[in-house]
Parts: sequence; structure tokens; C-alpha cells
Amino acid sequence: MTISSDVILITTLAEYQTRFWVPVAQRLHKEGRDVRLLAFDDRSAEMATAQGVLVTNMYRKGVIGPAHIDNQSDFAARISRYGLNGTNFLFSHERVTFGIRDTVALRRRFMIYSNAMEAVLDQLASDGKAAVLVQELGGFLSVIASFYAARQRGIRNWFIEPSFFRGRIYYTPDSFAAPDTMATPADTVSAEVHSYLDDTLNKSAIVIPQKDRHQYSAAIKKIASARNARRLAEKLWDQFVLGKHQEFGHNLRHARTHAAMVISATQLKKLYRSLPETPFVYYPFHVPADMALTLRSPESLDQIATIDFLLRTIPDTHVLVAKEHPAQIGAIPARRLFELARRFDNFVLLPPQTNNYAILKRADAIVSVNSKSGAEAVLLGKPVVVMGDAFYRSCPLVFAAKRLQDVPLRLREALTSRGFDPAMAAPYFETAWRKSFPGELYIDNPRQLDTFAASLLSAINAPPAAA
Repeated sequence: MTISSDVILITTLAEYQTRFWVPVAQRLHKEGRDVRLLAFDDRSAEMATAQGVLVTNMYRKGVIGPAHIDNQSDFAARISRYGLNGTNFLFSHERVTFGIRDTVALRRRFMIYSNAMEAVLDQLASDGKAAVLVQELGGFLSVIASFYAARQRGIRNWFIEPSFFRGRIYYTPDSFAAPDTMATPADTVSAEVHSYLDDTLNKSAIVIPQKDRHQYSAAIKKIASARNARRLAEKLWDQFVLGKHQEFGHNLRHARTHAAMVISATQLKKLYRSLPETPFVYYPFHVPADMALTLRSPESLDQIATIDFLLRTIPDTHVLVAKEHPAQIGAIPARRLFELARRFDNFVLLPPQTNNYAILKRADAIVSVNSKSGAEAVLLGKPVVVMGDAFYRSCPLVFAAKRLQDVPLRLREALTSRGFDPAMAAPYFETAWRKSFPGELYIDNPRQLDTFAASLLSAINAPPAAA
């Protein structure tokens, strides 16, 4: 394998990310690689500099970039040069996540970040150096602007996201789309994959990336946490007193959102029901503002509207069972779920602590946008109707719907199929395993860092067809 000499550019959006990327960069440097961090957070830039890692403060650099950040003709010219047909869709993730309605402010942020990225690439080009961009998959404008600025220069972008398998990740080149990992079965299934699948089924364990485990606690615990309260105070001091830029600088809104989740979660306790004895179809809620919905499957962003449609079209023989995502209990407004319950007696909302595998085993079919629950159902041999851009969408064992109006027909096909022998799924999971790499994001113990750094080099140096 030919080792690339490209400069590795890595975006980092917050301090917790930088605490991981700094030692990764140091390990890559020891392997002879030129690594630069692109920090979208003032504290991150300071942290990297203090550790002797080359870093560019992207916000500060972008404000003084070559294009005026508030000039609408410059903005229009850049959008055209990037080959984009407007930006409303690209801005949608930040509108949903941060509640930003000011288009001018979003355009300004896009210009600042694309200014910075273009300036970084101009400097590398003048030095006669090529580059490769590495980013955690996300829908924020820092990530989006960096991606499109790099793409316009022919720079390869590797997006990192957790895989279906614990302790493994996917590297997807040059696309926000889900990696296509289960289209074809492998010729053989390794003992490692057999063991992993058997262990998962025996333990009925859902896949939670280590970086996200802190999210799987009730909103009231997050609010009551002394550590979180101290961190919020530190961020507010940095933001409003010291004038530090933060990419995730909507701290007060974040606190209000969690307070609203506490209220909603308390109200929803009155609506929770146990698993019905009658036949049912299962819809697992996705994290409401995740980019898997906002960018990958935007037509399914309003999950209440999706469930409303399912309740109006589900066969009379079944009820629809739904469950909130355990990392975002209370994130779906209680009033909207109560409204569904008032209008439909074939709707059952389960307590969010209900074991996902217990539900999947009892369900006659699963309808999923792109939740990992769909892949877990495949593992059990259950029929799955997938509506969105999921890594398992191309698996021949699932029933893919091109449009929402296709779901009723595909669901009826799924219900009459009565599933399949779970052994049939193993070769497809083997294919998905082979396309993943060992490692986890934002786990900074030395062994994990060594594994991640080695995987990153292996992924970005692999031939395109093997990525």
C-alpha cells in the first residue's frame, strides 16, 4: 500500500473533541505525517497550541478572510462556485438544533468558515502541499463549509461515524450519505463476527458509542449534575465575559431545552403503556435533531407526522408501538404525543427504559427511518421496512420504501413475509464488519488512541474501492 504524504487536516469543534484530537495528531506526527488541526472554538485553538500541535483558529481566520463576510454578492458567487443550488437545506440542521431563524447570521457563519478553509488550502497550495480532510460526520456549518470548500479544490474528505458494531467506526469519503455496507453478502462469516453477533443477541445489548454514553441518562440528572452546572457556568463566562468564540455557543438555549425535556418526560409518564398482547408494528424514535434526519432523511424530520401517517395506514390487524430514543427522553413534545393518543386508539407509547430487543422479538415488523434498531431487527430475522438513508437500506433482506406513500404496501409485504432465518443475515453483517475499522471517537485513553490513529491512517491510505 502506498502511503500518502498529504497533509492531514482535522476539524475540531469543541474542547472535548480537541482533548482527543491533540494526542491523535501527536501519534500521527510520530508516524511521519504532517497534521494540522482546524479549530472552530477559541479554547480548542489555545489548547492545541499549548500542546505544540499545529492549529488554525478557523473563526478568527475566517473573519479576516478574502471575501467580505456580509457581502451578499460574494456569498452568491461562492455558493455558485461550490456548485450548490441555494443553502436553505444546508442550513436546516443548525435551524433545528440551535433554533436559529436568522438567515443572514447563518450566511455569515458559512462565509467565515469557508473563508478560513479556503485560506488554509491556499497556503498549502502555495507551499506545494496536497491535503486530505478528516471530520466527524455532522450537520453543523463548520463541517459543511469545510467539506464544500475542500470539495471545490478536489480535496478528499473522510467523514467518521460510529458503526453498527461496538468499538468500530466507518470512514465515508466525500459524502454525507450513509455508508452502503450491507448490499452484498460475504462469502464466509468469520469467527469474530459470529462471536460478536451471538454475544449481542445473548446480552440483548444495544450499540452505544462510548462518546455518547453520558447522553443516556434522564434530562433531570443532566440538569442536576454538579459537573454540568459548573461546565455551563464556565462556558457562559467564556462566551459573555471573555468573548471566546464557541461553535456550540447556544448555551442558554441548550439549558432551556433540557429543562423542557424534564417537563415533557414527567408528563409522558401518564401516557406510557406496557407491551400489548395484540399483534403490533414497532417504530423506534430517532434522536429528533440528529443529522441522520436533518440531512440524510429530511422528509422524515417530523416524526410525529410520520407516525400519524402510519397510524392512518397500518393494517387493522395491528397496533403501532413506539418508543422514545433513550438518549433523548422528553425531546418529543408531550403535547404532540398526547394528541396522537387522543386521536388513535391503535397507538401505544412504551416507557423509554423498555429493552429494545424485548420489543423487537415481540414485533411482527419494524418500520424505521434509519435507526440502528432496524439493523438489530435484521439480526433477529424480523421484517424491516426502511424509509430513509440507512447503512442497511440496500440489504436484500429489508423492505425499502422510496417514498412515505410506499410504506403501507411495503409494510403489508413485510407482514406477510413472516421474517427469515437469522442465519441468513450473518453474511451481510460480515460485509458491514469488513467495511468498518476498529476505534472510537473521543475516548482518550492511550490504548484507544493508538488504535484510532492506526485505523485513521489505514482508512485514508486505502484505495477508494476499499474505503
